[in-house]
Amino acid sequence: MMFYGSEHSDLRPTNCEYAFVGSLGNLYQLMLGCWRRETCAPRMQEKWSEANPTCGQCSITAFLVQDIFGGEVYGVPLGDGNYHCFNVVGDAVFDLTSEQFDHPLTYTMDFPQIRETHFAKAEKKARYETLKDALKRKAKS
Repeated sequence: MMFYGSEHSDLRPTNCEYAFVGSLGNLYQLMLGCWRRETCAPRMQEKWSEANPTCGQCSITAFLVQDIFGGEVYGVPLGDGNYHCFNVVGDAVFDLTSEQFDHPLTYTMDFPQIRETHFAKAEKKARYETLKDALKRKAKS
């Protein structure tokens, strides 16, 4: 596994609706089959590819991870006014979508991210729902 914080791959879901996930490491493997151009942030869709599946998937993935494992979502400022989202559950800090960067990020808890703020954008909420549905379908296959 290549994501930042993969040493926490044995983390277990706290939401029984997502018990099928099994662990954080297994969720990452499942997500590799769920991330698509249609779930990528519109401003990044031209950069998305099967070779770079985590591109533009950070916020919707981080909030889905929060649904499954609890914890908080934080952001790394990107310099263009946007934030790259990641998760903190207890002492575990991890970022399932870190592979899209060719340089290491600095993860701090200085910039909490609010679900309602992110999902005020209808397209982002729709991408989140699409990703969540894809994960549930993947679990049934």
